[in-house]
Amino acid sequence: MSPAAVPFQTVGLLIASNVFMTFAWYGHLKHLASKPWYVAALVSWGIALFEYLLQVPANRIGYSSGMFSLAQLKIMQEVITLAVFVPFAMVYMKVPFKLDFVWAGLCLVGAVYFIFRTP
Repeated sequence: MSPAAVPFQTVGLLIASNVFMTFAWYGHLKHLASKPWYVAALVSWGIALFEYLLQVPANRIGYSSGMFSLAQLKIMQEVITLAVFVPFAMVYMKVPFKLDFVWAGLCLVGAVYFIFRTP
């Protein structure tokens, strides 16, 4: 694999995995609210399988290539999680926009700076 492809594959797979993760963690609140918790857990585990099928290769590609450290992968995951969660919350779950989303994002910008500033 070319070194230039590593960041695109890693980030792309992490974004896709986060879409599945977000639906696994929160989608049941909209669609399975009247079902017992264990039904929601089983459905969520089924969705989460697809998240793991994308996240594990993403982390392996990023880490084994030597391009990303473990800490960088984790912070990248958190940034992507917020970037996926906010539109999910607003569009899918109909949560109104809050400035707290912006402040949380700015905190993550700080985390990105500190974790990526040294090789």
